[in-house]
Amino acid sequence: MRRIGVAAACAAFALLASACGPETSSSGTANAPSADEKVSLSVWSKFSGRELGVLQKVLDGFQAKHPNITVKNQGSQDDDKVAQAIRGGNPPDVAISFSTDNIGQFCSGGAWQDLKAYISRDKVDLNQLPAATRAYTEFKGTRCAMPLLADVYGLYYNKAMFAKAGLSGPPKTMSELFEYAKKLTVLNPDGSIKVAGFVPTIGFYANHVQMWASSWGAQWAGQDGKSALGTDPQWQAMLEWAKKFTDFYGRDKLAKFTAGLGQEYSPDHAFEKGQIAMAMDGEFRTAFIEAEAPKLDYATAPFPVADNKPDLYGGGYTTGTIIGIPKGAKNAGAGWELVKYLSTDPGALQELAHGLKNVPSTVPALQDPTLQKDVHFKTFLDIFANPNLATNPASANGGAYLKSAEDFSISYQSGGVTDLKAGLAKTGTQIDADAQLGS
Repeated sequence: MRRIGVAAACAAFALLASACGPETSSSGTANAPSADEKVSLSVWSKFSGRELGVLQKVLDGFQAKHPNITVKNQGSQDDDKVAQAIRGGNPPDVAISFSTDNIGQFCSGGAWQDLKAYISRDKVDLNQLPAATRAYTEFKGTRCAMPLLADVYGLYYNKAMFAKAGLSGPPKTMSELFEYAKKLTVLNPDGSIKVAGFVPTIGFYANHVQMWASSWGAQWAGQDGKSALGTDPQWQAMLEWAKKFTDFYGRDKLAKFTAGLGQEYSPDHAFEKGQIAMAMDGEFRTAFIEAEAPKLDYATAPFPVADNKPDLYGGGYTTGTIIGIPKGAKNAGAGWELVKYLSTDPGALQELAHGLKNVPSTVPALQDPTLQKDVHFKTFLDIFANPNLATNPASANGGAYLKSAEDFSISYQSGGVTDLKAGLAKTGTQIDADAQLGS
């Protein structure tokens, strides 16, 4: 569902942030409508087609519990459209966003209302949310969103290829991943790649730096709040590993191979087609495989971790969909009731998880027997419940720092940068300068 990549800063929300502050009443909350008060509630999201229908079924469940509230479900609405509606004075009552990287802008500029007073009033237990999901729904003490399902990333591996190569289980360290990939790689007679054990190219499919960083224990910021790219040795170790992996295949040979592979969200996905033996991907890939390659003999596992960070194994990277109340919402009280329902009600979360093939974003909802029964999907439930679950930090300028880190990493991996340590330090300095501008 999520189709996550590296996001640039959202210009529309950056402009909006300078024009507004958090909106609260004297009590900090708006009351829910009384049982006999008729309210029409608008909900905007980027869902479309079948996925919008899945959301509608869950909204129908909310309306059954609140017959005085009519919910208007409008799909194909991205963050920019919500920002435009806020500026125009006609925002939806509830907004659903796929862009967790924009949470710093949502919260710091007041584009999405602070939910703290509602949460306190209704005694919502935030401990039911893993720390990582709490992190990507608030910014510097302002909680302007709640999590609505999660994406969790792990390792997919081809069991038939493993058996042929004499491998009995998944790799658990980065060194093992490298060695397994060597054994699983098959070359054509002309020396070109026929099957890659693992494609190490940064930017290929789900190979993004924020997703890899959690497996290396690489920190984004130091105790002083400044970028840690130039000071945390795990960044250097991660990129040296990626470069070594690339050199094993040969940069040009690897580039030619990946150029001929199918798109990430198409039936020609390389893992589904048996062209790569291992891949990092999210839980949603299980649904694609079920629909597009049902005979594929595969398994899932936590992604391998840095050799010097074995205790991290079992965790992984997460991001997700978020939900909140935009500034100027006409029915904020009723909007909060819907936000609370969609983000904390186990039944609602489990129904969404079944329909969208995403991980429910509260710990109680993970116990769904049907979700647990799917061995491929259960891996991601376990990763989500692991204390080493991680995400990338929120920033006042959105995902700009992610793009800077990834652009540099790609440059180094492709041979455009030779002094890795100096390059990381320079990139970290640029990230800090950009953050100052963003705030």
